[in-house]
Amino acid sequence: VQLVESGGGLVQTGGSLRLSCVASGFPWDVLPFDEYVIGWFRQAPGKEREGVSAISNGDKKVVYADSVTGRFTISSDNAKKTVYLQMNNLKSEDTAVYYCAADEPPSIPTLDNDWYDYWGQGIQVTVSS
Repeated sequence: VQLVESGGGLVQTGGSLRLSCVASGFPWDVLPFDEYVIGWFRQAPGKEREGVSAISNGDKKVVYADSVTGRFTISSDNAKKTVYLQMNNLKSEDTAVYYCAADEPPSIPTLDNDWYDYWGQGIQVTVSS
């Protein structure tokens, strides 16, 4: 079971990045990708990990943290087993290590860390002014 993030890096304030999270090694024949919830989380230095956004791959229900609503968009491509996080109008406070995580069914989109069963290694996003 593996979740691999990509797309991070250094960007200036006001810029954009798109993060990708590819899932592999899951028992898709038993629990199809569209039955999972995938979430994005982030952890800045000295702070606790916080939920950013989550999506239910089946019905595409989404949830966002207040701090990113209107700037970030989560989406999923079930055929590619991939979830994206489009981040626009980035701010310095968005600087963090970003993680994707998977919650086994039955599940609903949530920003609560404790619900998630599998985690990626994380990827750095740095927003410079």
